[in-house]
Amino acid sequence: MDTTTPDLPLLNPTQRAQISKNRLLPIKILAISLSGLLLISLITLSITRSGPKHPPNPKVVIESVPIAGVSRGPPEGVSEKTFRRFSGVGGESFPWTNAMLSWQRTGFHFQPEKNWMNGPLFYKGWYHLFYQYNPNGAVWGDIVWGHSVSRDLINWFHLPLAMIADNWYDSNGVWTGSATLLRDGSIVMLYTGSTNETVQVQNLAFPTDHSDPLLIKWTKHPSNPVLLPPPGIHFKDFRDPTTAWLAPNGNWRITIGSKVNKTGISLVYETSDFVNYKLLDGLLHAVPGTGMWECVDFFPVSVDGDDGLETSTNGPNVKHVMKASLDDNKHDYYAIGTYDEEKNIWTPDNPEVDVGIGIRYDYGKFYASKTFYDQNKGRRILWGWIGETDSEHADVAKGWASVQSVPRVILFDKKTKINVLQWPVEEVESLRLKSKEFDKVELKAGSVVPLNVGKATQLDITAEFEVDKKALEGVLEADVGYNCSTSGGSAGRSALGPFGLLVLANESSAEQTAVSSKANDVGKQVYGSYVPVLEGERLTVRILVDHSIVESYAQGGRTCITARVYPTHAIDEAAQLFLFNNATEVNVTATSVKIWQMKSADILPYPIKEQ
Repeated sequence: MDTTTPDLPLLNPTQRAQISKNRLLPIKILAISLSGLLLISLITLSITRSGPKHPPNPKVVIESVPIAGVSRGPPEGVSEKTFRRFSGVGGESFPWTNAMLSWQRTGFHFQPEKNWMNGPLFYKGWYHLFYQYNPNGAVWGDIVWGHSVSRDLINWFHLPLAMIADNWYDSNGVWTGSATLLRDGSIVMLYTGSTNETVQVQNLAFPTDHSDPLLIKWTKHPSNPVLLPPPGIHFKDFRDPTTAWLAPNGNWRITIGSKVNKTGISLVYETSDFVNYKLLDGLLHAVPGTGMWECVDFFPVSVDGDDGLETSTNGPNVKHVMKASLDDNKHDYYAIGTYDEEKNIWTPDNPEVDVGIGIRYDYGKFYASKTFYDQNKGRRILWGWIGETDSEHADVAKGWASVQSVPRVILFDKKTKINVLQWPVEEVESLRLKSKEFDKVELKAGSVVPLNVGKATQLDITAEFEVDKKALEGVLEADVGYNCSTSGGSAGRSALGPFGLLVLANESSAEQTAVSSKANDVGKQVYGSYVPVLEGERLTVRILVDHSIVESYAQGGRTCITARVYPTHAIDEAAQLFLFNNATEVNVTATSVKIWQMKSADILPYPIKEQ
């Protein structure tokens, strides 16, 4: 192994940028808030008056209620999946029953058969998902690579473990990595290993038999580790190599996340054979004050097309997304900018909404995300890791913990030009069963309207809303605002709301918001953010309900929020769906609500026996 590792340049941290008042462009701003427990989609209007007193591009402040985290595992690495040790009165855990715990297991989100839950790809007709997995328990530890395959990203077959911790260079864990499809059709996989001395190193693996479409057996390269932490980088701050892209000179480049003091950085290495590397001068990007960057992702998006782009694409109609998972707060931040491949520098379009200080993929429970280019359908697909917000005691009792998000297609938002759009892959719709529609449902201030859809534990919901214009104008004159995150979710009231949909609520409304949960050992955070609603657009939301997970997509996916939900009463037949309007002055009309019951996906064990 030959590595050239020049000293990193000294970084002079600059003033951390504040969120700009040019952050969003709409005349109206829709704020979406989700409860961390039972409230699923609240919609609240926060209006700024148009006129000389207010600029056309209002300042947006994203607020949330902080939760102190306690690690499930080692104090470093992508292994640190946030966990809060909740306890009730006297330190007692909630008395979960088997029925409650078994209900929490999802029907159409991917998860292993048991225990604790990176580099996806499409190869020879199969989608492959590699994921961090503990085969020995429902808590962090003993991390290896699980491996499952699918024809459609929805129905999966579990395969044997792809890689285990069987060498000194990964004896403390086979961590996050990425696959690269080479020009000759072969595959290489780079992954982070934690050595017997807990040093983070990069290792190379490849399929033992490239003719096998299932890629069941993998071989680790004899030259491992192929990359060691360079001078100036702490040995525990060097992880998660990206998918490689082609440089102008024909070599391959990868980027790896790290930090210098509190500055998050992205290092770039160049290679021709994935065994020997050169660390390029300078940094792809750095943002002071953001801490350790892990699970860095770097990919192109088309500014004028509707298709995804292969990772090496660049040009005049191409922007690049830089994403980092921030180890300090366990959120995934991204920004859109321009990549100068000759200078190997990425520059954000707006430095005031740079990586780590601006936009997030998801404002709920969503972390360690990864995209891949699906050459089968010409799209870029995003996966995210959805952890638990219950207690470790409950995880052990139910025998599993954490799941993957529904895969999302990701595109550049050609209207706002400052964010991406995320939307569930079209294959999710193959799970839809019977549907019900509700049109022009009037929601007077303070009302709650039940929607008779039967058992409401696996649903796909689309909804559009209109606010009474005359009442809205009066509220505009009063310049009223409302913050869902600090007001208790749907339990709070303001002139404008909140309003929207309540899912996983029971008939008596005893459990419908985070603050009304009967459990005393689960997270009760209310998630919230703002999303642009441009002139001429209706307020829209799509919600996927799957037992203990709810994913919400506002305005075609401009803002997304994922919540974990752990009801104690609103389960099985008791789980119901409601429209509500908790405003004090404004009436709302649900112009269109369509709800599909969803069947469960097939997630089957190996050996594969296709139907």
